[in-house]
Amino acid sequence: MPPGGGGPMKDCEYSQISTHSSSPMESPHKKKKIAARRKWEVFPGRNKFFCNGRIMMARQTGVFYLTLILILVTSGLFFAFDCPYLAVKITPAIPVVGGILFFFVMGTLLRTSFSDPGVLPRATPDEAADLERQIDIANGTSSGGYRPPPRTKEVIINGQTVKLKYCFTCKIFRPPRASHCSLCDNCVERFDHHCPWVGNCVGKRNYRFFYMFILSLSFLTVFIFAFVITHVTLRSQQAGFLNALKDSPASVLEAVVCFFSVWSIVGLSGFHTYLISSNQTTNEDIKGSWSNKRGKENYNPYSYGNIFTNCCVALCGPISPSLIDRRGYIQPDTPQPAAPSNGMAAYGATQSQSDMCDQDQCIQSTKFVLQAAATPLLQSEPSLTSDELHLPGKPGLGTPCASLTLGQPTPPSSMPNLAAEATLTDILPLKEEHVGHQFLTPEEAPSPPGMLVGSPLAHSRTVHVLGLASQDSLHEDSVRGLVKLSSV
Repeated sequence: MPPGGGGPMKDCEYSQISTHSSSPMESPHKKKKIAARRKWEVFPGRNKFFCNGRIMMARQTGVFYLTLILILVTSGLFFAFDCPYLAVKITPAIPVVGGILFFFVMGTLLRTSFSDPGVLPRATPDEAADLERQIDIANGTSSGGYRPPPRTKEVIINGQTVKLKYCFTCKIFRPPRASHCSLCDNCVERFDHHCPWVGNCVGKRNYRFFYMFILSLSFLTVFIFAFVITHVTLRSQQAGFLNALKDSPASVLEAVVCFFSVWSIVGLSGFHTYLISSNQTTNEDIKGSWSNKRGKENYNPYSYGNIFTNCCVALCGPISPSLIDRRGYIQPDTPQPAAPSNGMAAYGATQSQSDMCDQDQCIQSTKFVLQAAATPLLQSEPSLTSDELHLPGKPGLGTPCASLTLGQPTPPSSMPNLAAEATLTDILPLKEEHVGHQFLTPEEAPSPPGMLVGSPLAHSRTVHVLGLASQDSLHEDSVRGLVKLSSV
């Protein structure tokens, strides 16, 4: 085809071959895309998630719904039957204050129930294995038989020794003040307790909202109970006590609910006020871990020694971010290498094919070298003629063979003529010129058909210089072999 011309050749389109398809028959264009999954979908703990991971709760939420119903029903009855009468008879600020307390209680309740309490992420298999190696190295091997290494570490916090316990479920050493919740099956940072009334654990990230919830609920309960009694009292002054109960039956229900719940709610609020002022948790107070007196040996290393400072740290400090990142996407796994057996087999098969190809190429190259090496021996090597040197008992190289009879085939014309114009003195210098090259010996050179194996071929250091008797014998044996082949 002329250069620059298009010619009749058409352009070919090549489609890219996908090497990542799961099967050889699968087309790369038909491969389905796998939707990315979020971390909350594979979360190992016993939690429930809603709104695409935005809401996180414990699995046991029955008591939480009871709390929600009691607050909604009690507050709804109060706003529906008591507030209209009280707003007219006393002041319209009563429903306003009641509404503010109600919304604050509901906001803190939902914030406590729907948030991450401070769950610590579990160790990955690689991290757990590395931690096991560190434990074994730190504890060494015991001479008196195998004994599991201790699963504790000691750290110094404000001069107080604190033990860090190993969690066999999460495969981590829990940080100070952390504990594993058996209901949620998670290690929670600064674990306070698991509260079924809010349907979640109470920990570092939602403790302040829990405290605000119980504190505001205490005010709301006392507020409703007080103004329900006021409403019944005002009505009883006008129409009697029984008539007042008949006119407002909802007030009776509200008073009963508030009366039996206010004691526990107010008591719980007071208890957590004490914990905040001393910077303790419910878990630490129940176990008796620390003493409030600074001079004792087991003093609380987390207390600042000031009630106001402790309250500010617990209620006004920054909120730490969630460590589990429940709405984050799962990173795709890196492509794993093939199994060692399969990989070695494939590599071996490739190597064997490559070796076979290399052997074929080597054979072809060897044949070519042999032909190239044999050609100078038979065609271009200078030799002696019978006129220059004649051996006794042997016919001259230029004379016809006497053993051939009429009717027998003569040697083909393509056979090389060993007669040349060089003399012996011309051959000997060539031996020194080609000492650095590698030549084939007579045993390695390919034999013509019919040549006798082990014929007396005398040679010197290389084939480049052949003895006179060797050249004569070689010519004779070659001709005889050809004659025998043609006769057969």
